[in-house]
Amino acid sequence: MNIEKSRLPGLAAALVLAVGLSACATTDTPPYMGGPDNFGEANRQTMMAQVIDPDPHYETAIPESSGDHAADAVERYREDKVKKPERMTTTKSMSSGGGSN
Repeated sequence: MNIEKSRLPGLAAALVLAVGLSACATTDTPPYMGGPDNFGEANRQTMMAQVIDPDPHYETAIPESSGDHAADAVERYREDKVKKPERMTTTKSMSSGGGSN
C-alpha cells in the first residue's frame, strides 16, 4: 500500500483522534439512554404519580358531613330551587381620565 507523504500527517491525526474518542465510549451504557436502569423511567414516574396510596394517613379519618344537609341540597336541586351564591367581586375597577392637552 503506497501512501503519499503529504497525506501521512492527516492520517496520523485521524488515527490519534479515533483512538482518543474510542476511550470515551463504553459498552455497557448507551449515551442516549443514561444507563441500563434509566430506560422507561419517565413512564414509571408517570405511572407512580397515578397510584393511590394503599395506606393513607389523615388527620380526620372520616370527614364531617351531614346527611340531612345533603338530602336538603338534593331536594332543592330536583325542585330547581337552588340557593344562589352571593355575588363577590375580587377586583376593583378604577378608571382614570387620560386626556391630553
